[in-house]
Amino acid sequence: MGVNTLSAAAYIAPGMAFHIVQAFIEMGTHNTTESLQAFTNTHVPAPPWAAVAPVQIPLSSCNKAADVLVDWFGPDDLKCVVGGERWWQIRGMDGIDCEWVTEKKFLDRIMSINGEKLTDTEREILQMEHLETVMLYVHGGAYFWGSINTHRYQIIRYGTTYALKADFYLTAPPPGAVHQPVHPSKIVFAGDSAGGGLCLTVLTILRDMGIPQPAGAVLISPWVDMTHSFPSVMQNMATDIIPPHGFIYKPSPTWPIDPHLGEGRARVIPTQTNPPPHPGHADTLQPSEGRLVDQVGERLDKSAERGEDVHTGDLSEGSHVESQAEMFKNSEKETPDQPEYNRGRRMSLHSKEQQQPDEPDGPVSAASSGHGQAKSAGQDPNYDAAIDFWEPKPPKVFMDDPNAKPLELRSQIQLYATNEQLTHPLVSPILQGSLGNLCPLYILAGNGEVLRDEIIYMAHKAAHPKEYPAREGILRAGRRQRENAEKFQEPTRVHLQVYDGMCHVLTVFTFTDSAKYAYRSIAQFVRHVTTQSADHLERNPFPELHVPPDEPVSDSEEDDESHSTSQRVTKNDEKAVEDKMPIATSSSGTDRYRQNQEKAKEEDLPRVIMLRERVDIFGKVRPMEATQEIEALHLEPSSVGLIKEAPVRRWLTGQEQWDKKYKRAADKVITKRRQCERKAERLLRNAMEQGNIHMSDDRPQPQHRSSEASIASRPSGEIVADRRWGPLDLGDEKPAPSAIAGRRDTPEAVALLKKSIYHTAPATHRMVPKLKTSDAIRAAFDPEDHPTKAPQQSVSEQQIHPHGIPIHGLRIWQSLLT
Repeated sequence: MGVNTLSAAAYIAPGMAFHIVQAFIEMGTHNTTESLQAFTNTHVPAPPWAAVAPVQIPLSSCNKAADVLVDWFGPDDLKCVVGGERWWQIRGMDGIDCEWVTEKKFLDRIMSINGEKLTDTEREILQMEHLETVMLYVHGGAYFWGSINTHRYQIIRYGTTYALKADFYLTAPPPGAVHQPVHPSKIVFAGDSAGGGLCLTVLTILRDMGIPQPAGAVLISPWVDMTHSFPSVMQNMATDIIPPHGFIYKPSPTWPIDPHLGEGRARVIPTQTNPPPHPGHADTLQPSEGRLVDQVGERLDKSAERGEDVHTGDLSEGSHVESQAEMFKNSEKETPDQPEYNRGRRMSLHSKEQQQPDEPDGPVSAASSGHGQAKSAGQDPNYDAAIDFWEPKPPKVFMDDPNAKPLELRSQIQLYATNEQLTHPLVSPILQGSLGNLCPLYILAGNGEVLRDEIIYMAHKAAHPKEYPAREGILRAGRRQRENAEKFQEPTRVHLQVYDGMCHVLTVFTFTDSAKYAYRSIAQFVRHVTTQSADHLERNPFPELHVPPDEPVSDSEEDDESHSTSQRVTKNDEKAVEDKMPIATSSSGTDRYRQNQEKAKEEDLPRVIMLRERVDIFGKVRPMEATQEIEALHLEPSSVGLIKEAPVRRWLTGQEQWDKKYKRAADKVITKRRQCERKAERLLRNAMEQGNIHMSDDRPQPQHRSSEASIASRPSGEIVADRRWGPLDLGDEKPAPSAIAGRRDTPEAVALLKKSIYHTAPATHRMVPKLKTSDAIRAAFDPEDHPTKAPQQSVSEQQIHPHGIPIHGLRIWQSLLT
């Protein structure tokens, strides 16, 4: 009876843990995004046996990364798709918080420091130098919450077999960095959820720009499709920790953009116009000449008629709005060079470039950012003015009933990006022209998670780029994706594992057999790709298939591996792997390694492209079923990335409930935003009175300043050369509405503005003024401000250090579970 009771408890505990985490995340939706960010970015002490050295990646390293992105996009995409090249480089902090992490037992205790005066952090970093392998871990959190504090314990677990150092400035340390440059062959990227998606995006940028990639990447439940176009998004809601209606939150100054829409308005309405865009698509951010000219004229006429500015969402064609089926049928009748929606009046744009249609290939094509290239910025004197006036039409939703009229989105769904940006390949890397030619990938997913299908599809798209091509609309969307589809056809080596009974980010549940096996497998993968030669990895990037004869299996490894099994591929299995069919398994991990040692003495294993496995709840591995049996792999490329009805209605149901439940809170948000706007206006006005001069300001600089007594009698800040841009530098840029860099209506935006004027001004400022006495007095009574120091920046960026004795944070998630 006792054995049975213990066994039952072993099964119950993971289920209880699942429900606790699920309830915790659902509870978060009843709070504001700021409160969730604050909770997950509160400093948590590390356990005593862990060596944690906090460092900050400086702005100089951030600038190098920004330069690469500027080159990747090019001037046209930066202006039209991104909204500019400055706003996304603005930071409140002087860099990015990160940590070097390993266990103290791995520190070099006998290394000589040469008598230099070092801080404890610098000393620990130097004591880690002998540990060559580095994991760069990017935490998840839906792209807007989570931090190094929520993920530290998981990261420490990765350090039990090798060293873990998480940092962004590894290969080219800036001046003053304690660590030595790390060769890319000794670096492995890793990330979960949104962090996994970011890792994949960064890999494609490195590939495209010819920059050395890391030795490999570990992607844990990566979020790679922000349009939610795969079946499991709806099928697995009951078996995942994701909230029932997705990520919706109590109204706050930050989110949602529209706390409430007022009378007669709605977040989703029946569409008011025929294409473009087609159902399922967001409109283009780079219009053709025809559409650009038509909209300019129509908006100007309507604005003059109504006596106020008119937006595209308020325009109506005044004609019969077709059903979804009619829209597709009629679009097929239009000729590619003169679609119906491009006819109409034209303005004088002098470029002779051939006009291209805005809307690609029919019912299941996509209008993504960048397609239908318009004039290049600067080629025509009227172009810049016209493109600044351009507004895409609201996205249309692909309906389940083809005879229904498509719905139309009037609210931004994701905080991370606008609706029009969701289909950009850097936002949803599932839409990349190709995922070939990447470093080896170890990809993990839970069979019960909502992202399962997109992860499975992404893994196969990477391993077999020719079999899973990008849709035609994406390839027509921009030059780079067309080039990528042609250039990068070399299969990426992929090890895909789907875990039975596990939800999103299975490694959170560290006490389960599944997670324990995952941690061991990740350690083996990292060790393999960072210790073997390039020639060897070209033949075999998978530790499951080969271990060199000079690397014995220790007794401790035998204990760790005794309960697990894995695939062992021989030359007879190569065809099965290439055809993605089930293959044989061996008895145990240790046996597998010993057999491979003997095999290694004779010959190398074949060039296997992809390992496809399932892992049961005990951490035992079996072959994955054939591709013919996997629903996600039968989606047409043209249907990937469509905005579909079911996910939209699920989100809308929850958002409407929250709009009703928190109507009074939304009213208070409007009041709060107006207060912030007034505060920002006062700060700017007072800064000008105190002598602040911006590079774009032609006013003469005052020779003398008032000696007015002030709490902040002298400027406490400085102009920082590496801080390129500030909130006053946005000019003609169009930041995403959720980006605080372009806002003045949130406390975080005001804090960023004040810091950039009085404390760490960007290079575009000519001087740092002193704080006006009245502003200093107000700041003394404002809990969100400080009379002499820079105010606390956004809690999504700056950690909160609580006063008093903090609760020990050995395992922030474990504390919730146990």
